[in-house]
Amino acid sequence: MGSLFRSEEMTLAQLFLQSEAAYACVSELGELGLVQFRDLNPDVNAFQRKFVNEVRRCDEMERKLRFLEKEIKKAGIPIVDTGENPDAPPPREMIDLEATFEKLENEMKEVNTNQEALKRNFLELTELKHILRKTQSFFEEETARVEDTQSLIHAEHLPDTQPMRLGFVAGVINRERLPMFERMLWRACRGNVFLRQTEIETPLEDPVTGDQVHKCVFIIFFQGDQLKSRVKKICEGFRATLYPCPETPAERREMAIGVMTRIEDLQTVLNQTQDHRHRVLVSAAKNIRVWFIKARKIKAIYHTLNLFNLDVTQKCLIAECWCPVADLERIQLALRRGTEHSGSSVPSILNRMTTKQSPPTYHKTNKFTSAFQALVDSYGVASYSEVNPGPFTIITFPFLFAVMFGDAGHGLIMALFGLWMVWREKQLMNQRKDDGTWSIFFGGRYIILLMGCFSIYTGFIYNDFFSKSLNIFGSSWHMANISDEDIKNNEMLELDPNVTAIYTPGSPYPFGLDPIWNMAENKITFLNSFKMKMSVTLGVIQMTFGICLSLSNYRFFKDPVSMFSVFIPQLLFLMCIFGYMVFIVFFKWIVYDASISYKAPSLLITMINMFLFKFPDSQDDYMYSGQKGFQIFLVLMAVACVPCMLFIKPFFEWRAHKSGKRTVRVNGATEDTAVIMDQDEGEMPPRPPRGCQATRKRRSLI
Repeated sequence: MGSLFRSEEMTLAQLFLQSEAAYACVSELGELGLVQFRDLNPDVNAFQRKFVNEVRRCDEMERKLRFLEKEIKKAGIPIVDTGENPDAPPPREMIDLEATFEKLENEMKEVNTNQEALKRNFLELTELKHILRKTQSFFEEETARVEDTQSLIHAEHLPDTQPMRLGFVAGVINRERLPMFERMLWRACRGNVFLRQTEIETPLEDPVTGDQVHKCVFIIFFQGDQLKSRVKKICEGFRATLYPCPETPAERREMAIGVMTRIEDLQTVLNQTQDHRHRVLVSAAKNIRVWFIKARKIKAIYHTLNLFNLDVTQKCLIAECWCPVADLERIQLALRRGTEHSGSSVPSILNRMTTKQSPPTYHKTNKFTSAFQALVDSYGVASYSEVNPGPFTIITFPFLFAVMFGDAGHGLIMALFGLWMVWREKQLMNQRKDDGTWSIFFGGRYIILLMGCFSIYTGFIYNDFFSKSLNIFGSSWHMANISDEDIKNNEMLELDPNVTAIYTPGSPYPFGLDPIWNMAENKITFLNSFKMKMSVTLGVIQMTFGICLSLSNYRFFKDPVSMFSVFIPQLLFLMCIFGYMVFIVFFKWIVYDASISYKAPSLLITMINMFLFKFPDSQDDYMYSGQKGFQIFLVLMAVACVPCMLFIKPFFEWRAHKSGKRTVRVNGATEDTAVIMDQDEGEMPPRPPRGCQATRKRRSLI
């Protein structure tokens, strides 16, 4: 199997980076995306590493950016995303970014605090305005009620009567608390208070949450200080807000005029505050995506630098990384660019190493193959140098989906949707919608396109277009010799292919199923049988192909034990059972034509009897001569393969473990230690930079 279907050849490399050039070099390597660094400080706590303070600063920058993003989304301002991917800023620019984010955060917090205080004052004034407006009618009704009561007292000529004076409190309460509030007043005051309430038509905005709240204005009349104290405690318990309300109409009118004036002034200040807040957020929304990218890249660089080791002079950073052999030149160019950008005069050095550790698996992908590779990796990543199933999945996955889907009309819609995403790829990629569902669809645009194309093909095979059949080539069945009266008198007419009057022999439907099956009573029975046999056949082909790929792996790794104890038993087991089942499917289709189809045995019964060793007594009931002996041989062969698969390879593994021998496969190398080796065979490794005292001893990487 060629290198196209295997992972890239990887090598372990050692890097020597000057301290002042390390940041720029790691930045260039990160943009390249071809290097995986190893942690050389596994025993060091994350909070005790050299660049932990820089990582914390990056975390703080991200926190401030998330705060700004939350405020921008809360204000309903669209975040501009141009698709720009800036390089990681130099370390000195990190201070400017921190200052910018700190200024924006403080400004937003100050604006939010002021706006919340203004909204709270505005809410209180609005509630007081409604109280003054609503309570006027309450006072008029209560005054008339008191006058009627006093006239009744005078009419009865009661001695020593004084004019009745009622106290009152007015306030606002949430609408949902009003029924319980009224019930509590009645019970606690024993019916000696008089409550009047009305709802505020327009909902009020909560200054803290910004939600719309429905409230009611109430006024409570009572007599005596004891009831007054009790009423206030109940209002406090139900979180009702009490406001001062004058007793005379003139004073209430004067207060209402003052409240309206203050509300207008406060509304002007609120509008100005909101405009200023909006301008700040709009300005931040233009750059917040770029700021996020910069902050995350800086954090990733310092997190990577924490994986490095310092030499004894504290002037050089030593790193180890896995990188593709084919891209070593590009990696060296990236290191050279990083050294030039940092202004360092000492070049960075990369040395290849050999190790017995298994390298990570790396598959090169592009925008077309990345989705298929991700689909394969979701089930499991192939080991290093194993055959990569990704390229084969490009065809097999959409085709098997189409076998299941099988509708040309719906497949056409799917193909057009995928084609639209591919055609407008750049525009849609620049939009970068945050919707997770859309990201999944867009990432699999090529999969959707191929699934749609294959579904169109299988839809024509099934003659299924939006669940309807298409008579494109004309049916092979004709009703010329059947009268309309016969059709009316017989609800079910059997179309026998042996009758040449209604069927033309040797002229099947050119492509796909004959459309007359759409009208047949046994349509479901026929199609289910056809699709089931086709699915079994394709499934066996797929499994056989997968087993053959394992043979390629065993040959590549020179593993004869697995070849004879795994591959051969697996293939024999598959062929003896499922391969034989596919064989008798095709055998039955070929041998039994329409004239003798009634003699054909059931495939299901045949397979069941094969495992139960139950065979017919008559020779005429067999499909072919020697069937009994052949099926017994296949079952015994399949049973014999089971212990071979279960015990032979584990036995060899146990014996190798017991003897203390271990076979390590890394491109044929079996050394137990790692040594520094130059890229060109036979050359000495370059001298480390001045100030670096790298060990020259052979050291184990395990």
